Amino acid sequence: MLKFTCCDAVQQFSSGCQAQVLRGITRGYERECLRVDAAAHLATTVHPHALGSKLTHPWITTDYSEALLEFITPPSQDPQQPLRFLHDIHRFVAPQLQGEVMWASSMPCMLGPDSEIPIANYGNSNAARFKYVYREGLSLRYGRKMQTIAGAHYNWSLPDEFWAALKDCCAAPSRTQDYASERYFGLIRNFLRYGWLVPYLFGASPALCESFLQGQASDLPVLTPGTRYGPYATSLRMSDLGYHNRAQANLVVSVNSLSEYTQALEAAIRTPDPFYTEIGVHEGAHWKQLNANLLQTESEFYAAIRPKRTGAERPAKALQTRGVEYVEMRLFDLNPFVDIGITPEQGHFADVLLLMCLFRDSPPITSREQAENDENKRRIVNHGRQPDLRLLAHNREQPFRPLAHELFDDMQPFAEMLDAAYGGIQYVTAMQVLRQRIDQPDSTPSAQVLAGVRAHGGFANFTLQLSQQHHASLLAQPLDALAHTRFGASVQTSWQDQQRLEAQDQGSFDDYVARYYA
Repeated sequence: MLKFTCCDAVQQFSSGCQAQVLRGITRGYERECLRVDAAAHLATTVHPHALGSKLTHPWITTDYSEALLEFITPPSQDPQQPLRFLHDIHRFVAPQLQGEVMWASSMPCMLGPDSEIPIANYGNSNAARFKYVYREGLSLRYGRKMQTIAGAHYNWSLPDEFWAALKDCCAAPSRTQDYASERYFGLIRNFLRYGWLVPYLFGASPALCESFLQGQASDLPVLTPGTRYGPYATSLRMSDLGYHNRAQANLVVSVNSLSEYTQALEAAIRTPDPFYTEIGVHEGAHWKQLNANLLQTESEFYAAIRPKRTGAERPAKALQTRGVEYVEMRLFDLNPFVDIGITPEQGHFADVLLLMCLFRDSPPITSREQAENDENKRRIVNHGRQPDLRLLAHNREQPFRPLAHELFDDMQPFAEMLDAAYGGIQYVTAMQVLRQRIDQPDSTPSAQVLAGVRAHGGFANFTLQLSQQHHASLLAQPLDALAHTRFGASVQTSWQDQQRLEAQDQGSFDDYVARYYA
């Protein structure tokens, strides 16, 4: 039975009047995608100048590679605005690609050896060099191919008015910010318990180009020549093929409290690792990585969901001093069937799931439960559509489908709560449609991707065709004059900002790095 940390609060925020405070929920997306050429190979060209400075542009940048675009939507309290803005970004970018297209899948295109995957170059300032050295460190620690995997992140926060009302309703004695941080961490713990629903419902990376394996042995069978797949996989992106390495597998970062979380990250960026020490930090004047510790920075810690705080400080320091501002949910694969990689029901589902995770009882996660959570995620991403799939619940094997239906039952009040806030039935309707995927696994994106790969004779052929279709569709929807002017102005401003930064007295890079860790 569903248990709440404060039952009165659920009733309070479900009423039409009190639910209005939920209209202050702030959302934003980050979407990554590779630039590829007409033959489905990774682009070797530099980031187009017409898109602005990678270092300073607020909406259009790159992640790891020069070819890995990253689009960031401004935070908005309008539920539809982030996807509208993301669509505008795509419409602005597409005409600037000069024969290239945006790769539609989370798993990468045809890759050559690691040495041919270019690291993003951000300019001549110390801030730019810091980003480059960090990425060079990632290449030594994880390999470059892993950094070509793309996904979508959902940034989500509740307004101050909500926290004040919830604190009063639950008679919490702590300061409002401390209370909000505590409850955000409760949300995070529950998301780690129940987030396996996300890759089942929205996973869209059950197959990959064999070039990604770079000759390494794999137990993934051949689907078509040049394509490997998991017969029941939902998200190979989130499997051990994706964001995973030896050091992180042994890294324990507790989410049982803000202090435990930040202390663990602080320790990780200051604790030497023997393998990274052997690699070395410097080779003469050349920096190979920022440090030889378990993590170069807190951002290197790959997690399904992370607490965040904006600001100039290091992430852990910002959280320590000012608390949690929002959470970043990182489990979404790109949906290759839509031109912006994200569909509206993904946001609807995330809103409902995150609210349930916030209100539901959330005891500390023991090491045994963490192993259970990890195993459930592993089973879903590798075998999520398997008919007899079982998951672990309280150390017992349980059939997947009843567990998934039970979670949808538990989420129903929060879909109704959001519909009360915004008016209409869009949340309840979205949940009803998504629920059908539990008993109809062939309707999931992962199953549809496999059907498309089979029909087109391979992963690369299928994804390239979708990418080219999306590119043509975006070109056929040009921005209006006002939006085009706005994006053009943002490009010019970003180059001016980078030039100003590079003109400043930089000081030594050694001192710049030392200040970061101070």
